[in-house]
Amino acid sequence: MKLKIAICDDDNAQRKYLSDLADAWAKRNRHLVRIKQYADAKSFLFDYSEEKDFDILLLDIEMPGMNGIDLARSIRHDNTMVQIVFITGYYEYFSDGFDVSALHYLLKPTDEEKLHAVLNRAVENLAYRQRSVLLNTSDGDIKVSLADILYIESENVYVLIHTAHGVYRTRATLGSFSKQLDETFFKVHRSFIAGLKYIKKITRTELTMVNDEVIPISRKLYNDVHAALIKYL
Repeated sequence: MKLKIAICDDDNAQRKYLSDLADAWAKRNRHLVRIKQYADAKSFLFDYSEEKDFDILLLDIEMPGMNGIDLARSIRHDNTMVQIVFITGYYEYFSDGFDVSALHYLLKPTDEEKLHAVLNRAVENLAYRQRSVLLNTSDGDIKVSLADILYIESENVYVLIHTAHGVYRTRATLGSFSKQLDETFFKVHRSFIAGLKYIKKITRTELTMVNDEVIPISRKLYNDVHAALIKYL
């Protein structure tokens, strides 16, 4: 696979270390990779504004100027595809990963095995984005990427597919539609299936998605949903 990777960290030695690990991973897996390094968010955004074609972003959190969390939020305004991996020495930012749909959170010092495992998962997610479902709607047949689906809602003999780009309505049962999904989705209520990677907050009665929409969760399913979410992360 052809990939473009950005490494954003204010520590020069850390950038080189991550670049070397990523390059070794690419060669081992026969990926054609272009790696670019940035010392701060400003320099990254300068390039990003010209070509929003990065596939993977290895991102430090504590940086001068704009921190990594705010940079990730800025990217997520118009890009749900790039795989964001936080690499930091601080535990307290873990919850912020939900807010920006981060792929993973690695603590420094990061070893080769852990980083390579996360990069493998990033490639799987990027390949997954090519998977789609064909929806028969009142406006005709519409192709929707699975990766763009936030959640699915049952409405009598129809389902509403809530995506990053709008809501689609198609005739189907929640059970039959769920057969087209994979393990990144989880049934959280008799009338709702949620995309695990888009869950921002979980309580015993509801889920808040990354777009701040709130959907119900069955109390009896809370433990299962929580376990699935932790496993996914």
